[in-house]
Amino acid sequence: MPERSPEIEPDLRDTLVQRHAERPGFQISELRISPTQQVPWHCHTDVQDTFYVLEGRVRVTLREPEDKVELAAGESWGPVRPGRPHLVTNPGKETATFLVLQGMGDYDFVTLPDQEGNNTPG
Repeated sequence: MPERSPEIEPDLRDTLVQRHAERPGFQISELRISPTQQVPWHCHTDVQDTFYVLEGRVRVTLREPEDKVELAAGESWGPVRPGRPHLVTNPGKETATFLVLQGMGDYDFVTLPDQEGNNTPG
């Protein structure tokens, strides 16, 4: 059974740089991931994720339906609809810094099992 958490996933505590905005039903978080780190497979019950890359490269891998989106600095993409499984990785050689805009609704982070063994960049 997936684990639901109202706070940031414990594995992500090293990646969260800061929250730039937080109000009921909406937040903007800045995250930083090295090429060996990832935001594991997860989904959200109510909120949508929209990504904006500040530095480096970010890959968003999605299921239902399957898709991959690669973003470079200055690019944005989204939203990932509530309930859609997604994984965030860094396909580059340098650290990636990006913003995640999340709303409108109650934030949660529903950890999902590895999706068909595809939890690594590639």
